[in-house]
Amino acid sequence: MNIDDLDRQIIASTQAGLPLIPQPYKTIADELGISAETVMRRISVMQQQGVIRRIGAVPNHYRLGYTYNGMTVWNIADEHIDELGQQVGQLEFVSHCYHRPRREPEWSYNLFAMVHSKTEAGVKQQQQIIARLLGEYNLGQDVLYSTRILKKTGLRIGGNNV
Repeated sequence: MNIDDLDRQIIASTQAGLPLIPQPYKTIADELGISAETVMRRISVMQQQGVIRRIGAVPNHYRLGYTYNGMTVWNIADEHIDELGQQVGQLEFVSHCYHRPRREPEWSYNLFAMVHSKTEAGVKQQQQIIARLLGEYNLGQDVLYSTRILKKTGLRIGGNNV
C-alpha cells in the first residue's frame, strides 16, 4: 500500500464526509488544485489497495426517527457462521452484521446483527425474521438496545498515522 502526499490530502479532505452537493469530488479537487477525475481515480486505487475500505452514507438513525436500535446477538455453530452471517447481512433491515468470538461461559453469542425500528415491536419482528432464517442453527439469541450514539465516524488521520 503506497500512498503519497496527494493521497493523504485526499483522505484528509474526505474523512469528515463528502460535501452534500451535486459534485462533491469537484469541490475537493478545487481545494487541492487538481481535477475531479484525479480525485476519483486516486480514491478508486486506494479502495483497490485496501487503504480505503468503503465510501458510504453514515445515517443518524435517531434523527431519522428510528429510536429503537437493537444489536441482535446469536449463538450459531461455528461451521455455519459464514454462510448464515452472509444471509443475515443481506436482509434489508440489517445495517451491519459480523462474527465475533464467544466469551464463554458469560457470553455464548458469536453472530451480531444490528437492526433499526421506530418501535420496540418492530425490532422484535425483525429479530423473529432472523430467527426463522437461522432455523435449527439458532442455539440462542438476545437483543441489546442502544441508548446513545457512541461513534459515527471512521478512522481519522493526522500527522504520521498513515
